[in-house]
Amino acid sequence: MSILLKKGAEASLYLTNWQGKRVVIKQRLPKKYRPVQLDQKIRRYRTIHEPQLMHEAKCAGVPTPIIFMVDVENSTIVMEYIEGHQVKQLLDALCEPDREDICRKIGKGIANLHTYGIVHGDLTTSNMILTREGRIFFVDFGLGEKTSELEAKGVDLHLLRRALQSTHFQVAEECFRLVLKGYGEVVGAEASATVLAKVKEIEKRGRYVSERQQET
Repeated sequence: MSILLKKGAEASLYLTNWQGKRVVIKQRLPKKYRPVQLDQKIRRYRTIHEPQLMHEAKCAGVPTPIIFMVDVENSTIVMEYIEGHQVKQLLDALCEPDREDICRKIGKGIANLHTYGIVHGDLTTSNMILTREGRIFFVDFGLGEKTSELEAKGVDLHLLRRALQSTHFQVAEECFRLVLKGYGEVVGAEASATVLAKVKEIEKRGRYVSERQQET
């Protein structure tokens, strides 16, 4: 018996048993608005690319689910089910020391990804799972990419900041500051400041575009 965990824009996630293990099955769904051949190409690429990124994230020291099987033809990935809670469910209610600990761990995880040339592409607290042991697993690398470009790293952190402001608005700035603190502990103060400057530049660009749209 399979339980639908999430029906997203790109894929559906199911919790089920597979060869005696509790697993999550991620199935990418056809998009009717895309030409069939293009749709197949995109889903095929992402089905192959995502497990590769997750493996490389492990090499970078970032916890990710184990991949058990990849079915390219059916755009399906079978992966380990991580026992724990989404950080999204916990962050607002935590005491300050626990919130600081989690945010710094998130920052270190992101820094390890970026140092290894991996950009997650969808950094939200929904895509981070805290286990009983206090480890934070990063999931859903479907929009991720291999790149060391400063712009991509800045966008990654910019999207996280926006996600925090949207979902955890009462503690968003505190959390983002702590994420950057953890980030800096891995990459160093100079590299962290460079990425933060890029984040601020991206935010200014976004405000400028928004203001121009309002004027017209």
